[in-house]
Amino acid sequence: MIDLLATRGYFLVAFLLMGVGTYMLIGSPNLIKKVIGMNVFQTGIFLFFITSAFVEGASPPLLSAPEPYVSPLPHVLILTAIVVGVSLTAVALGLIVRIYDEYGSLRESEIREVAADE
Repeated sequence: MIDLLATRGYFLVAFLLMGVGTYMLIGSPNLIKKVIGMNVFQTGIFLFFITSAFVEGASPPLLSAPEPYVSPLPHVLILTAIVVGVSLTAVALGLIVRIYDEYGSLRESEIREVAADE
C-alpha cells in the first residue's frame, strides 16, 4: 500500500481535491464558497483523468511512433471540460450577483427565510 502511494501520489492528491471540493459544496452556506468548491472538485477530476492517461515509456501518437503511445483523447476531453467549467462558473457567478441584488445576502438560510416571507 505504501509503495502504491509513493508511486501514484497524484491519485491521492486528486481524491483529496475532490474531497475538499465536496466538503465545500455541502458544508458552506455561502454561495460564492460553493462555486469555489465546485471549481476545486473539477480540478480534482481534471487531475485524475490526466494522470490516469499517463503511460510509462510511451510516445506521442505520430504516424511513425512505436508502440506504446499515449492516447490524446483524455487531454482533449479535459480541455473541453475546462471550457465548460469556466462557462459554468461565469453563469453561476452571474446568477449569484442577481440573487444578491434580489435578497441582499449570499447565505442560503437567509435567502430561504426571505423567500418564505414573500
